[in-house]
Amino acid sequence: MKGKTVVATGATSGIGEVAVLKLAAMGARIVFVARDPKRADATLAALERVAPGGGHRRHIADLSLIAETKRVAEKILAAEPRIDVLVNNAGAMFSRRWVTAEGLEMTFALNHMAYFVLTQALRERLIASAPARIVSTASRAHAGARLAFDDLQCLREYNGMRAYRRSKLANILFTRELARRLAGSGVTANCFHPGFVASRFADQAGGWSGRAFGLAKRFFAVPPEQGADTLIFLASSPEAAAVSGEYFAKRKPAKLSPAAREAAAARLLWERSEEIAE
Repeated sequence: MKGKTVVATGATSGIGEVAVLKLAAMGARIVFVARDPKRADATLAALERVAPGGGHRRHIADLSLIAETKRVAEKILAAEPRIDVLVNNAGAMFSRRWVTAEGLEMTFALNHMAYFVLTQALRERLIASAPARIVSTASRAHAGARLAFDDLQCLREYNGMRAYRRSKLANILFTRELARRLAGSGVTANCFHPGFVASRFADQAGGWSGRAFGLAKRFFAVPPEQGADTLIFLASSPEAAAVSGEYFAKRKPAKLSPAAREAAAARLLWERSEEIAE
């Protein structure tokens, strides 16, 4: 990873922070986007300790907002002549239905649209930097979920876990369609299941889901170092250099649900996401 630039979201805690610190230790220069300036400063300081003088940089933005995601993408493009790896990792779950200032349901906005908008904005720079990689955090939680294209914003009936599972299905469909569109460009796109990780995830979900996740993490969760392993593998390993459009778990291609294999759904999600992002 020496001399390579990695752009990452969700890098101030959990698997994202573990991944950027390890990639920095391998020689990468880290550019990350965070919402909280204090947490961003702490991660930047940690990067400097691990890889001093690496020129690591942080940007502050609320990725649940399309306008903010586009703004920070422009700042990244202005500052970075090349991008070797893009890591889409920011995400959350909400027990109540929240709507962003732009009118989108929060889970859909943060967990899916942020991936889509940031990737689209940085896409040409990644192609110009090829060989390059895009790695997105999905989840085994996608199994059993289906997208309701007539209700992507969960207006009819909201359930926090259902919204989260749909967003993780969206991550996989997005990755598969992205890989199809990038074929021949020298840029790969893959996603992965990190496992049930002991991190800050769902700490602010509220309601029964937040309490349930908190209890489950005490007994069943794996450490962030284990959860980040496949992310690091996909971002850096020569073994993953030529693989694209796959969903991984524990460094190996993993089984997809029938809904995650629907090419027509992947194309329709892409089209709807383009319309929303305009």
